[in-house]
Amino acid sequence: MDSLQPILGEDPVFLAALEHVSRLAPIERPCLVIGERGSGKELISSRLHYLSRRWGGPLIKVNCAALSETLLDTELFGHEAGAFTGASKRHIGRFERAHGGTIILDEIATASPVVQEKLLRAVEYGEIERVGGSEVIEVDARVIGVTNENLRELAKIGKFRADLLDRLAFDVIAVPPLRQRSDDIIPLAEQFALEMTKRLSRQVFSGFTPNAVRQLLNHAWPGNVRELRNAVERSLYLAEDDEAPLAHIVLDPFEGIWTETDRDVPPATTGTPEEPTPTGTTDFKSQVARFEIKLLEQALQQNANNQTEAAKSLDLNYHQFRRLLDKHHLLPGK
Repeated sequence: MDSLQPILGEDPVFLAALEHVSRLAPIERPCLVIGERGSGKELISSRLHYLSRRWGGPLIKVNCAALSETLLDTELFGHEAGAFTGASKRHIGRFERAHGGTIILDEIATASPVVQEKLLRAVEYGEIERVGGSEVIEVDARVIGVTNENLRELAKIGKFRADLLDRLAFDVIAVPPLRQRSDDIIPLAEQFALEMTKRLSRQVFSGFTPNAVRQLLNHAWPGNVRELRNAVERSLYLAEDDEAPLAHIVLDPFEGIWTETDRDVPPATTGTPEEPTPTGTTDFKSQVARFEIKLLEQALQQNANNQTEAAKSLDLNYHQFRRLLDKHHLLPGK
């Protein structure tokens, strides 16, 4: 990402957060961006950079959780040749590379106490020292910390430096979770579907059926916008009819994965037909097939041929149900 990216959202809660970003961006003070996973913290933190006077300078990002303490130390502050085994030449750290711009510290709550101490000096005084060096290097980089952790609580129990938190928390941008911006769910879903339609080289996206809309609006979206995108894209590519409106949202990709307790035959439900009695003239597979067909036909009859509801009545997901219909040649037109 090397420019200001458009952000889709019209819910008042989300618009208020964007307005907060617009007011804070020109101030160029250290700040924090907090929010749940998948809520769009990266877009918001980048927006703080591109709406500031530093927009033409470097934007450097570091995932603190992805590196060990030693690697994070040298990655942020650099090292001199010979600082440790394998350090054959000088390494310029991210803070120096961010000079005149912005450095985004993702998952900042995972930084070790040693790294936090060095961050405090960099934030407060604009000074760093490379690992293995003694020269004080002045850097001019706006620091944006990003996290989904409660840093105030971590500071209370000694797991995050309170003085570093004080310096970073000039202001805090709270990115609202998707469940708090319900007006944006359908517009976002439609945008993701249109993008996926192009990637699949399909001609048109015909929209969502009322059932799919209900699924989208009723789901809690613990993974927020990222989860919504995955669910819509997954559902679109799995849909059998490219031209029909999308009727079912596959919310859980793990649903239906076999476990040790899974069985070949769907679990019995209230009102299921009586199991066929074995005879000497019918083999086991034929009896199982007859039983499955009766279950499927009864479920469809009881649910007015609504395959989604029929699948639920048999404790199956939609795709398991469709596979069984196909297996027994019960799909319409087949």
